[in-house]
Amino acid sequence: MIVQLLTSFTGALGFCLVFHLRRRYMFAASLGGLLTCGVYLAAASIWSGILLPTLTAAAFAALYAEFLAWFMGAPATLFLIPALLIPLVPGRPLYYAMYYAVQQDMDLSADFARQTALYALGIALGASLVWALADMRRHLKQNGFGNCAVRCGAAVRAASCGRASV
Repeated sequence: MIVQLLTSFTGALGFCLVFHLRRRYMFAASLGGLLTCGVYLAAASIWSGILLPTLTAAAFAALYAEFLAWFMGAPATLFLIPALLIPLVPGRPLYYAMYYAVQQDMDLSADFARQTALYALGIALGASLVWALADMRRHLKQNGFGNCAVRCGAAVRAASCGRASV
């Protein structure tokens, strides 16, 4: 377990170095890889299967990236890619899905392809859920919740009176 955490940190750090991330963001982005891997391992010990642990870890990575983007005043992508992709990309199942497809063993290939799809679905759902909530929060903060309710109420009243526009 410690080896996996250190490998995630090192992999995320290597990714940051290859893509020339600014030094002041490197540690935080690499720490995101370590923490995401830790969340995945903890979730995998609670839930069996692939989807729920991956979804939980991806949601954590997106939340971590959104928080750091706010805290450090940088785009969330700088923290999301190393935190999300390095520890969660399903390299082993994808490799074996292709390997067994080339070997003409379609049963094993389909099983590994299913695992790969579950990892991808968990990553997409977890990150999308946090992005949707963060976008909704930004929208409400920018426009105000009261303004949204007033506009929605005016639209409902206009529709009930037969007026099409507000």
